[in-house]
This record gives sequence, structure tokens and C-alpha cells, in this order.
Amino acid sequence: MRDEPAGNPAGAVLAFDFGEKRIGVAVGDWQLRQAHPLTTIHGEANVARFAAIAALVQEWQATTLVVGRPLTLDGAAHAMTARCERFARQLHGRFGLGVDYAEERLSSSEAQERLRGAGHSSRSAREHLDAVAAQLILQSYFDSQPATQPARADDRPTDPRQ
Repeated sequence: MRDEPAGNPAGAVLAFDFGEKRIGVAVGDWQLRQAHPLTTIHGEANVARFAAIAALVQEWQATTLVVGRPLTLDGAAHAMTARCERFARQLHGRFGLGVDYAEERLSSSEAQERLRGAGHSSRSAREHLDAVAAQLILQSYFDSQPATQPARADDRPTDPRQ
């Protein structure tokens, strides 16, 4: 699919659980292939959202971005799929980094169950839900990728269904 260099680039991978009101963010790196919840970006204004993302890209020296792509249980696109794909294209255009998709079916439900299982109250769970969902998205991405194939800067988001 890609003409990749051997090995993985240095730097972090940031993953996003995109929502209209909040964006969950997780971080990981290619060498450890472990995802960790990072933060939740609140608000609907694109200027503020992308400013927060720019700060994270710089702080973590991200080399790859991953966006969760929501699909129905049968694998079909639904209302949020196109919005997430647009968000991925905007990330690529603004930051010039490789952007990949990861399936996010049931990531929020699983995140909610994990938080409850860890003893978080409903209020506390809500505060961490999107970042934990992004963590699950990133971990599934790491688990599905060969160790030598991160997204390159010239990798624009593409539809894997094609």
C-alpha cells in the first residue's frame, strides 16, 4: 500500500476520537506500540480546536496522526463518518503529517465500561471518556499495523474500503 522506509520514525502518534462537541486525544509511539489517553479538547470552534491540536503536535513531536472512523456494526458509513473523514483531511492539510484511519466501532461504549470497571463515578467517567476512546482507537491501530509501516507525511487519508 505504501512505499515505506525501513523502521519507524521517531516521534509520537496522536489519535483522535472526533466529535462535534469534544475531541478525545491519545498518544503513543511506534517503538512501544502502547496508547495512553491524553486529553479532551472541548468546544465547537474550529480555530480553538486546531490551535489546541497544533500545541499537542508540537509538544509531542508527532509524526503520525490517527483518526477514528465510525462505522455501523455491519461496516457501513453513517452520519459521522463523513465528518471524521473531513477532519482527517483538515489535519493532513494543516500539519503536513501522515494521517491514517482506525475503526472506532464501539470505542466509546468500551471506554465507558473500562472507566466504570476502574471505579470512576459517572461524572468522572464522562470527563475521561473521549480520551479513553481515543486510546482504544490508537491501540487498535497499533495492533493492526506492521511494525514498519507508519503513515508518512505524503499519506493523505484514503478510504480503505476502496
